[in-house]
Amino acid sequence: MNKQILITISGIVIAISAFFLLANYSVPTGQKSGDTPGPLVLLAPETFYDFGDVSMAKGNVMHNFKIVNNSGQPASINRIYTSCMCTEAKLMMGGESFGPYGMPGHGLVSSINKTMVPGSEADIETVFDPAAHGPAGVGPVERIIYVETENGAPLELKFRANVTP
Repeated sequence: MNKQILITISGIVIAISAFFLLANYSVPTGQKSGDTPGPLVLLAPETFYDFGDVSMAKGNVMHNFKIVNNSGQPASINRIYTSCMCTEAKLMMGGESFGPYGMPGHGLVSSINKTMVPGSEADIETVFDPAAHGPAGVGPVERIIYVETENGAPLELKFRANVTP
């Protein structure tokens, strides 16, 4: 085998190996390299909601996800953010509303630092704008709302919709 072909094949094998190693490694949001994820301190009785068919012409739709501090300690909600600019979320706790919070890079994401006492409940009010992506946004969509605490993995709240004109 010619030396140039052998070097080329070796380079490709190394590149593919590096890709798979890096693709399977990630540091969870809110955690530092070397940390081990802790248990979720916030739980949601419902982590998925299906809006069904949603008309762009009829405007925004909303759904509330309930969250609960299931730990024996206070839990600080540090950040809430969404997977897409078409989705906003608010924290509704103790008769107050905090937010809206949206997709990183599109504003509306900031530190919250609100504490939930053990056993307490709050709502994450989710608003989806089916017209945000214009006519190209017709069809099935899935979005995620992330709720980060000072410890543990972020709580993920998901919804699906089938956007129609």
